[in-house]
Amino acid sequence: MYFAALLARTEDGWEASDTELDDVETLSDLSDLAREASVDDDTVLVYIEQEDAWFGVVRVDGEEDPRIYVSDAAAAARSSYGEILLTDELLGRDPGGDDVADLDSLDLDGTEDGEPDSEADDDDEDDVGVTAKGETVPSGPIGDREVLTDLGVNEKELLALDSTDALGEIAERLGAAEVLETVR
Repeated sequence: MYFAALLARTEDGWEASDTELDDVETLSDLSDLAREASVDDDTVLVYIEQEDAWFGVVRVDGEEDPRIYVSDAAAAARSSYGEILLTDELLGRDPGGDDVADLDSLDLDGTEDGEPDSEADDDDEDDVGVTAKGETVPSGPIGDREVLTDLGVNEKELLALDSTDALGEIAERLGAAEVLETVR
């Protein structure tokens, strides 16, 4: 089950609205949707969550590039909405580059190429995600961990949020819990 909401900052506080993502196919589409909800180019937060699996926050400030945080890239990679957020830039890949090494070929665990990992177990597939394009992404948080710092949620607090009610905790710190409840 997915939930998506927009939180737009106004001079009177925050306004919340739920949003349908059926017509959103790219990060650019999502950013445009956020800008449409913006009042005077103020901050808009797009929040997407898949119940108990992952959440993502996209921050749009006027015409600036969106800032993205995803709580678990591997879980998000298994989701069509998550794939919108997992851009090449966020994953540290060269956009459109065919000669970019995929994460499987990198020596991230300290073993040599071809050398088996002595501590490999059957849970390895839970440590990575695979996008619809067959690209591997790491598990765990990815993106701008300071995306909400100036709004009252620092990096440590963001990383500690549990996917079960992260939106509620973020909204509480922003002072937007009541307006968010009206769209839930």
